[in-house]
Amino acid sequence: MTRKTPQQKPFGQVLRDKRIEKGYSLRKFAKMVGISPTYLSQVEQVNVDPPTADRVKRMAEILEENVDEWTALAGRVPQDLPEIIQSEPTEMPELLREAHGLTAEQLRKLRDQIKRLRKEDE
Repeated sequence: MTRKTPQQKPFGQVLRDKRIEKGYSLRKFAKMVGISPTYLSQVEQVNVDPPTADRVKRMAEILEENVDEWTALAGRVPQDLPEIIQSEPTEMPELLREAHGLTAEQLRKLRDQIKRLRKEDE
């Protein structure tokens, strides 16, 4: 099932809250995502694991939510990350391990530095 911190709601509950907030019926939303209403109901009741990263992405897009946040909440990994990591199999994992534990502000600064490095190389 979905991993969560003590204060964090499970993916299914967050999904249900946002779906209702946006005014989508269970059947309409399921059709938009390409899943059965029964399966969507099971996800929202946290009776089954969250859907695949692709479906989570579609749900987040429909509900105008951050795809990466929703993917993480669902316990999934964005589909582009394995390829990115495999492109530099030593350096990318090391970079992630070093960045682990930094604050959101520190990560933003690091991301900005990376953007500057890229511009310098152009």
